[in-house]
Amino acid sequence: MDKNAFFWLVQNGHLPPPKAAETLGIRVLNVDGSQGVIDVSFEAPAAFTNPVGNVQGGFLAAMLDDTMGPALAATLKEGEFAPTLNLNVNFHTPARTGTLIGRGRVDRRGGQVCFLSGELEQDGKVIATATATALVRKL
Repeated sequence: MDKNAFFWLVQNGHLPPPKAAETLGIRVLNVDGSQGVIDVSFEAPAAFTNPVGNVQGGFLAAMLDDTMGPALAATLKEGEFAPTLNLNVNFHTPARTGTLIGRGRVDRRGGQVCFLSGELEQDGKVIATATATALVRKL
């Protein structure tokens, strides 16, 4: 865990958050960079809904990516970034507008290749789960 890495500079207010994270209404609730785990919240407005009024799946996928990615980013060194190579999402139940809680973790890091997992919850129910693979690179 390097406090000069991008994730920590954002958390400490030295850099602005990414625009995509702002759009999703992300708020970091808890993070442990030594363990590669994070809890975040998102705010899903009516603008995120599909024709039947549920949060559209693409926004849920983006929230999951923005849960797992920061779990890994919290472990990176200055000058490293980790683009997502693949993202696999399973939708369990529809999400409504409002607050969703994301829980993400680094399951395994083998050098540059990292395996991540996470879930989104609303009112204590799992809405969607995901796994991802990311590749640590130097800027």
